[in-house]
Amino acid sequence: MADFKKATALILTVALLVNLALMVDADGDDDKKIRVRKHKGEKQCIQGWECSYWSKYCCNQTISDVFQVYQFEDLFAKRNSPVAHAVGFWDYHSFILAASIYEPLGFGTTGGKHKQMMEVAAFLAHVGAKTSCGDGVIDGGPLAWGLCFKREMSPSQDYCDDYYKYMYPCAPGAQYYGRGALPIYWNYNYGAAGDGIKVDLLHHPEYLEQNATIAFQAAIWRWMTPIKKNQPSAHDIFVGNWKPTKNDTEEKRGPTFGSTMNVLYGDYTCGQGDIDPMNTIISHYLHYLDLLGVGREEAGPHEDLSCAEQKAFNPTPAPPAASAS
Repeated sequence: MADFKKATALILTVALLVNLALMVDADGDDDKKIRVRKHKGEKQCIQGWECSYWSKYCCNQTISDVFQVYQFEDLFAKRNSPVAHAVGFWDYHSFILAASIYEPLGFGTTGGKHKQMMEVAAFLAHVGAKTSCGDGVIDGGPLAWGLCFKREMSPSQDYCDDYYKYMYPCAPGAQYYGRGALPIYWNYNYGAAGDGIKVDLLHHPEYLEQNATIAFQAAIWRWMTPIKKNQPSAHDIFVGNWKPTKNDTEEKRGPTFGSTMNVLYGDYTCGQGDIDPMNTIISHYLHYLDLLGVGREEAGPHEDLSCAEQKAFNPTPAPPAASAS
């Protein structure tokens, strides 16, 4: 009964947000009127439902001002093709609803319009690359097939790690295979993401393949949230909030697009030379900048885009050495 009540409340909340978004579409900009105040010497604003609590970032344009439905459709042109694996699941409104939770924190609202569009392109480049089913043979080219997936196909295991059984114990019958816009694997990652977005993903990992708003919300939470306390988030790296230490500089990490891959994926993608997983994300970013009218030349030199020579923020632990017999 408790699970049913939680699920019902979740559905009603999402339905309410969808209705609000539809009202904005129908009524124009009336609900986007900016309210302004001064708080401790800082200008703060609210912009309707999309930037709904006092924040300096809400004084800027919102994401829906700089990134509109037709641009989302351009970026993810093939996601509803018959051969895709998530037809009808991903849509613009789900993205904007999820983003609205983080816009007062600076997601897509930091800097001017140019910087805002670049961050949206950067985040969605990660999403597109991680959910693409495209290759050089499929119609439209490999960069047109982002959001083709919403879950891992034919998972080989349930991704339950008993090491975390006290903090994030695996729920009976739950499987923690890859799901979402930035796919989440393993019980401990579902538990952490669920804590972050206040949704019980540990007991209900299936929410990430049932509700696109929640799937985008979990992905944006990951983009906005440091993996460790003394490390930057991908957002902080990209918008320039993070200042590298001497050690970071020596290990070739900087406030660059390349370092967003590093903090999100570590040595699975970075420090391995010019490997395909890294180059695929870069290609999506450049392509999306072109489609948004920003232009790939604004992305900077290749060394800023790449993490090929960076040491990982969080290196994968080495396997224990075999004991001598």
